[in-house]
Amino acid sequence: MELLTAEQMRNVDKRAIEGMGIPSLELMENAGAAVADELMNLFTDFVDLSVLIICGKGNNGGDGFVVARYLEEEGVAVQCYLLGKPEELKGDAAANYNRAIGVGIKVTSIEDIADFFVQSDVDVIVDSIFGTGFHGGIRGIAAEVVERMNGLGIPVLAVDCPSGLNSTTGEVSKPCIYADYTVTLARPKVGLYIFPGREYAGEVSIVDIGIPSEAVEQEDIDLYLSTPDFLQENLPERMPQGYKGTFGYLYVLAGSVGLTGSACLTAESALRAGCGMVRMGVPASLNPIFEIKLTEVMTSPLPEVDKRGCLALRGLGEIRKDIKDWANAVAIGPGIGTNHETRELIRRLVPSIEVPMVIDADGLNNLAGADEVFKQLKAPCVLTPHPGELSRLMEEPIETLTIDRFKTLREAARKFDCVIVFKGAPMLVGEPSGTIYVSPTGNSGMGTAGTGDVLTGIIGSFLAQGMNVFEAAICGVYAVGQAGDLALEFTGNRGMIAGDIRDNISEALLDYE
Repeated sequence: MELLTAEQMRNVDKRAIEGMGIPSLELMENAGAAVADELMNLFTDFVDLSVLIICGKGNNGGDGFVVARYLEEEGVAVQCYLLGKPEELKGDAAANYNRAIGVGIKVTSIEDIADFFVQSDVDVIVDSIFGTGFHGGIRGIAAEVVERMNGLGIPVLAVDCPSGLNSTTGEVSKPCIYADYTVTLARPKVGLYIFPGREYAGEVSIVDIGIPSEAVEQEDIDLYLSTPDFLQENLPERMPQGYKGTFGYLYVLAGSVGLTGSACLTAESALRAGCGMVRMGVPASLNPIFEIKLTEVMTSPLPEVDKRGCLALRGLGEIRKDIKDWANAVAIGPGIGTNHETRELIRRLVPSIEVPMVIDADGLNNLAGADEVFKQLKAPCVLTPHPGELSRLMEEPIETLTIDRFKTLREAARKFDCVIVFKGAPMLVGEPSGTIYVSPTGNSGMGTAGTGDVLTGIIGSFLAQGMNVFEAAICGVYAVGQAGDLALEFTGNRGMIAGDIRDNISEALLDYE
């Protein structure tokens, strides 16, 4: 789904209204009705629901007056405030203010903080003050109202965007509404999904307000939000007559002394994500460890550097043959180490692989400074760097790369001509053409060793099952985040480990079967 900036959303609105003849008053009516319906669905357990609505003087306030009217029709007790004077309202906002008072809704103007009184029985507060057009800082009486709203301990539902949040950049004013829920209109907004805005937006839902898809498609958009629908449409079909060969063979080249856990997480995650068979190429002296730890994974003991528990260059021919004769996809890097022979092995191996591959962790570190390898690739490739690994690949400071993560991702994808997963919060997936997908899933509990190895296994699994590299990366990132969100319910974010995420992959994908 398209992910829009504030300016793009204004353009879409204007195109729908002026170019397609949809009355702006009709769009506002649809917006208010949709928000009211979403609110009722979120708070179905409340008896004699009481809602307080704070409206600004612009169109976001106009949406709030419509919400008030629809809730009133449903028998909800509505308390409505206006930050300003009625005579300051214009256009559609003024029209809907008049409609609201016309059906008996009392709207109290707030000109002093003393005018803002919250009854003890209020269940939900609706923030309809500023919306997506906001930038800068909240001042004066509006700031006092926002601070009081945040301090009441009552759930807050924001209309379109929490007041004080820049819907393009994700930056927040001091103060800013700390919403429990945000019901955003027509299309998701960028600032709701990048930090710090993501923290202030709470649970985000997207509602249709009647803007034609053509109005959005005519906008020059290269930023998208990953959605459950994307997974539903792109995950490979599980044919009832299928068998292990049908669902793909993944070859994992990973592991070194002290880092066998990384390799195991990758292999097991690949199976949990639906891969038919996984074979791991591992240092020979460590093979007994893998044989014990892994029940469902095959292993191939490979030559190592003087029994140091890391892969040696002389194993190159054997690895190439295994991949060529057996694999549908390859995953390289988790726990593989950076011994000079292992580094040379990776640099010679990667350009010769003719099936899709995903490269992570030390696989990436071994390719730092070897840009010529990427120019020789014969197969599509996914790179999954965190900022440190991308810094080594790009030979630029982390601080520079994280100023504008979207810009950095586009530059890296073009430079290496690969699909790139830029790890962080949120995780981003980009391709050389410049298109980027932002994942809404995941949580801070996933900031633990091994999460990247789980992701590599999922992406490798999807590649082995026949997905193209961009789809596999988008779906893999969404799925690992969803598995992490499921794990969060049992572990909390402090005690989560990567194995918890791995163990929830199957359930995360269950809805898409």
